[in-house]
Amino acid sequence: MLERVSCWVCFATDEDDRTAEWVRPCRCRGSTKWVHQACLQRWVDEKQRGNSTARVACPQCNAEYLIVFPKLGHKEGLDVMERADPLFLLIGLPTIPVMLILGKMIRWEDYVLRLWRKYSNKLQILNSIFPGIGCPVPRIPAEANPLADHVSATRILCGALVFPTIATIVGKLMFSSVNSNLQRTILGGIAFVAIKGAFKVYFKQQQYLRQAHRKILNYPEQEEA
Repeated sequence: MLERVSCWVCFATDEDDRTAEWVRPCRCRGSTKWVHQACLQRWVDEKQRGNSTARVACPQCNAEYLIVFPKLGHKEGLDVMERADPLFLLIGLPTIPVMLILGKMIRWEDYVLRLWRKYSNKLQILNSIFPGIGCPVPRIPAEANPLADHVSATRILCGALVFPTIATIVGKLMFSSVNSNLQRTILGGIAFVAIKGAFKVYFKQQQYLRQAHRKILNYPEQEEA
């Protein structure tokens, strides 16, 4: 004789809905052994109260439920790769790490800084946001040679590898309304690079002004004995 399956949440049997998914999530036996997947999901949601990381256990045997989550982005990545041209995948995929490293090595902030210093006195909006930015400087400081600014290769490599993760986090924080994970990550990466670059440009400009207004004091004369 076949065992009659009954859900301990809604008390429905397998004869009531033959298409429903059943699960045996704990050590219980008898009438509390089986439960609908959908019913248990709702019951777990009530116990977690919005905290998806909270642990939930069976109220009868106290066995903790084994909850697994799908890997985010895996299906979308496969869909993009299946739709893409094989030649593009053959050439494009190996160049991703190279492009990330080259992106870290390009000093685009220096070009923005040159434009800032050249046209800042003509842009009134910059003068209103940063008072004194268009004022003439007493002297032009010596420009540092970009090649003399040695950046550790390890720092460049680590920064390039961590960048996709940072872009994903920034995208979730700033562009949560975007449904596509890929678009959200791209927007997050652009926003992170722009914000970081703006702070870096402002810092270098302040260092430039500090050097321009530098003064050398007279040597203090010692009184004769």
